[in-house]
Amino acid sequence: MSKITMAGLLSALVAVPALAQAPGKLEIKAYEKIPKTKTAVQLTDDTALGRHLRGVVMAHLARRGNEVGFSGGNVMRMDVGYLDLLGGGDSSDATIGGQPSFAPLGSNPRPELPSNRLQRRDLIGVPSKSTLRITLTLYNVTTGKVIWAATSSCGTNGTNVERTGDIMVEAIFKDPDHSQTADAGCPL
Repeated sequence: MSKITMAGLLSALVAVPALAQAPGKLEIKAYEKIPKTKTAVQLTDDTALGRHLRGVVMAHLARRGNEVGFSGGNVMRMDVGYLDLLGGGDSSDATIGGQPSFAPLGSNPRPELPSNRLQRRDLIGVPSKSTLRITLTLYNVTTGKVIWAATSSCGTNGTNVERTGDIMVEAIFKDPDHSQTADAGCPL
């Protein structure tokens, strides 16, 4: 009886730290260490959020001793995807279309789409978050060989998507030279 109680107590203590932060995934595949040669960081989609996070990635590469720019012997492709399921943060009257919640003032306007509510149709009230996903792929321009790749994803909302992205990039560059699957360090 005491073994069962002890096992239950230990499993409860192990589960408590997991509740302190939101779930997120980080995977790094380091086929080689990131070389110290000049590296260009290119966005697959040019968005305001992507440009901001590209600057953060370039700063981390520069801190590692890389020369960074918009051309180089190695190219790091960066894909930033923000799937805003709520249509603008945590708003309950979210619709499809219009400016994304993270767009800064003065951004180019986006055309409105039909204002259909985006919600579950089975009427189950399950709180969900939107998802931010960052994928980085470093390859050598001459050989075309992939040297290094990282993918990270976190649940977030439109009000703190940039902060979440900054934290995700920080987690990627914490130990980038070793292949690993880890927690992405997502904020609550």
